[in-house]
Amino acid sequence: MSDKVIHATDADFDAAVLQSSEPVLVDFWAPWCGPCKMIAPALDELAAAYAGKAKIVKVDVDQNQATAIKYHVRSIPMLLVFKDGQVHGTQIGAVGKAQLGQMIEKALDQKDALTGLSR
Repeated sequence: MSDKVIHATDADFDAAVLQSSEPVLVDFWAPWCGPCKMIAPALDELAAAYAGKAKIVKVDVDQNQATAIKYHVRSIPMLLVFKDGQVHGTQIGAVGKAQLGQMIEKALDQKDALTGLSR
């Protein structure tokens, strides 16, 4: 498991995700979920690849039900991209690393368009 992946709880979700200056890909998962385990290595790789540009945060829905309920998590894995405290993308179900990377890239591109900066 990558040390770059952040594990958030109900208590620190706002600080880790909503107040982040970088786009955040949040993985709502559970230890018993097979598809969640399948995408974990891709998330670890993305966390390393986007270090300093975007964050990968995991939320265990069994341990953090308030956050899961707030974001209407009904099936897992469910991945949300947050930017500036708002949801900017949703993916329900396991997908490959490339598709997850595209979600992050889209958020980064939107940020660049707003600031006028190029990466």
